Amino acid sequence: MGFAAVARVTEDRWVCCASRDHLNFGLSPGGELEVKSTICDEIRASREPVIIDNVSEDVIYCSHHTPAQYGLQSYISMPIILVDGSFFGTLCAIDPKPNKLSTPETIETFRLFAELIATHLNVLDRLKSNEAVLSDERKTSELREQFIAVLGHDLRNPLASIAAGARLLLPKVNGEAQAIEILGMMQKSISRITSLVDNIMDFARGRLGAGISLDRSPQSVEPIMAQVIEELRSINPDRKIDADLRLTDKVNCDGPRIGQLFSNLLANAVTHGLPDRPIFVEATTHAGEFELSISNSGKAIPPGTMAKLFQPFYRGEVRKSLQGLGLGLFISSEIAKAHGGSLAAASDARAKRASLSECRWISRLFSRERACC
Repeated sequence: MGFAAVARVTEDRWVCCASRDHLNFGLSPGGELEVKSTICDEIRASREPVIIDNVSEDVIYCSHHTPAQYGLQSYISMPIILVDGSFFGTLCAIDPKPNKLSTPETIETFRLFAELIATHLNVLDRLKSNEAVLSDERKTSELREQFIAVLGHDLRNPLASIAAGARLLLPKVNGEAQAIEILGMMQKSISRITSLVDNIMDFARGRLGAGISLDRSPQSVEPIMAQVIEELRSINPDRKIDADLRLTDKVNCDGPRIGQLFSNLLANAVTHGLPDRPIFVEATTHAGEFELSISNSGKAIPPGTMAKLFQPFYRGEVRKSLQGLGLGLFISSEIAKAHGGSLAAASDARAKRASLSECRWISRLFSRERACC
């Protein structure tokens, strides 16, 4: 056949989408014919293929205006029906000479190509739709994360003012039990909010491209660990925290970040552990490697929850009073990764110390960290 084309056919337009022209017919992609001058317009209405071997011998089309107008003697056109059932157009071919087109092989070949074109068009439509949805989701996500970053930044100043006020008031309560209790509750709330704000800021930095920043140097981590333990003990005087720190070597790390990681994990252990059971902290250093283990007693973590434990904003099933943003373990994991390590979790209800999570991280200088939270 001298000319073949894929055409988009509507009620008022015939547009060439792709063509193969050995006749110099003059139609390239984007070119148009008067739709009423084509047989494709009739196929749009009937949705049935038209096959003509020889116009002069065809009872129906020997006097049809289209062959006469375009000088064709053989013609085949197959409707292209999209997956949703709508009519797209035709796959058609013409030639000024007669050709034997009404064979099962030729008809089936055109039918299969028409179906293939319809499938391809459907995939393209779905791809465009998905790209549009993805673009909208990306913009929404960026706005949300920018909002989180701004919110976290703007919360810091008023929070610092409240914390300073609580510290100034505490020495002046003159042993009044109720006032001391209220200030203690305020300090716990301030500590909790400060931790949330720090996590929000780190999450925003990571999502907006900056990642978890480190300022590493060889240093002793024992003072950092001891300070975090004392802070958690003072905030939770009713909880027992047992610590075994064997930290004889210096470690190449970012000290404040290690404190943040440890604080997140230890606070998590306090929050989710049984209140009448102690929390165990073990930490060792050897040849520049650091290993930390935190364990508490409580219900075993279900496998489904364990698989998502370090994902941002994932909280699992917890009491309403313990609801938070679900960023603590995620940030801890990111700090571990930034040091070239990893964070993992384990939970076993049969264990002597029923761990709610166990975290490990390994790198050349900053080798291992385990935390059971």
